Amino acid sequence: MYKTVLLVSLLLATTMVCGQSRKYNLGRTPTSQEVQTRDISISPTGEGLPPGQGSAKDGRSLYLAQCASCHGVRGEGRPGNPPVAGGQGTLKSDKPSTTVGSYWPYATTVWDYINRAMPYQQPGSLSPDDVYSITAYVLYLNGIAGENEVLNAKTLPKIVMPNRDGFVPDPRPDTKAAKH
Repeated sequence: MYKTVLLVSLLLATTMVCGQSRKYNLGRTPTSQEVQTRDISISPTGEGLPPGQGSAKDGRSLYLAQCASCHGVRGEGRPGNPPVAGGQGTLKSDKPSTTVGSYWPYATTVWDYINRAMPYQQPGSLSPDDVYSITAYVLYLNGIAGENEVLNAKTLPKIVMPNRDGFVPDPRPDTKAAKH
């Protein structure tokens, strides 16, 4: 037992020392174009949204091709992958479901998340039109947007999410309250 504890301690110490070295020999420095594609901030008011547009009707086939294998055909989720639809009214229950339709306060943050992080295998690979279309489809699955409703930088921020008022400003003095 003592030898096992000693061996584990040595391995942990070695890992910590090696893990803190300056040379990891992993990855590479991103190109300026790669940094630029991820250097965006989308506010709740829509500031920072790029030109483009899409509807749920446009987004259905994109969602089925890019999202359904993880999030389900109707947004119900799959093992190990969260649902993106449903869950309205569950946040105060014993089993809250934090989906786009129940939890997210702003439609613009849905767009931002899809743009930055999806699809999981190739984040950031979707065009702005694709992101608007998939966002519209996810909102449609939640009964928030109409099938033919066109979303763009002007219309997306106007969508009132079911949980928009479910968050409270951060009262700590070292933070700025979010402006709606």
